Amino acid sequence: MRLTGPLVPLLLLWLLTGCASVTEDIRVQTESDPQLDLGRYRTYSWLGAAEIAPDRHGNWEPPGFDADAEIRALLNRELRRRGMREVASDGQLVVGFGAGINPEVFEIVEDPDSKMYTLQNAPRAALVVVFIDPRSRRPVWVGTAVGDVRTGRSADEVRRRIDYAVTRMLRQASR
Repeated sequence: MRLTGPLVPLLLLWLLTGCASVTEDIRVQTESDPQLDLGRYRTYSWLGAAEIAPDRHGNWEPPGFDADAEIRALLNRELRRRGMREVASDGQLVVGFGAGINPEVFEIVEDPDSKMYTLQNAPRAALVVVFIDPRSRRPVWVGTAVGDVRTGRSADEVRRRIDYAVTRMLRQASR
């Protein structure tokens, strides 16, 4: 079946809107050394092990979903896209990340019925990625992503959110 006419733009808009709603709360920021030229780095290695606090009840990490492995795989993908190659040790760039949840964040919201303002629990998740130059032992690039935590997200939705955050971060990195 060939799609033509006014249906195509509407379908495209629906797809884009659907994707945006999954990630619209995620805020990405990066900082880098002004002289950073990622193109000069050809190899990278990982900075130790990073782990997200275990979630035995599936509140922020769906059962069976390994966010640590997902983040690492996405970072590998993005770094390979930039022509870098992972090595077991002594990389020209050292890559590290950490992620966490702050369940005690509150925000002020207006109740639509009473028009009164109340406090509502609004947990946040954060991902921090750092690139370190091992010769100088200094960070040369840092990316952060912060987003809302909602219980009951599917593994696919969490995967898309992490993919969005990692891709946006690395897109902002200097070439």
